[in-house]
Amino acid sequence: MGEVNTFMQSIPLEYFITLSSVLFSLGVLGVLLRKNAIVMLGCVELMLNSVNLLLAAFSAYNGNGDGQLLVFFIMVVAAAEVAVGLAIIAMLYRNTRSVDVSIFNKLRG
Repeated sequence: MGEVNTFMQSIPLEYFITLSSVLFSLGVLGVLLRKNAIVMLGCVELMLNSVNLLLAAFSAYNGNGDGQLLVFFIMVVAAAEVAVGLAIIAMLYRNTRSVDVSIFNKLRG
């Protein structure tokens, strides 16, 4: 475990912040610009993983495991989100034969 922390501390923290910011921005752009529900779900996962990267980097630089514990809980929530999200998308595809989110507003009751 100590080898990982020294490796992560040898890389400047600004690199992690920049990479995480770029990944989060790509995820936000994907959610806002794409109409495919599966791509949007993947972009939400990209945003969660960019936050995980930042939490792990800050945790390694501070020398405590609190951020890494939070990363574990975020991964559990992300896995549950994917399971529920894909089930909802599968049911919507079964009813509409499309995963385009612009037609889902027709399903309001």
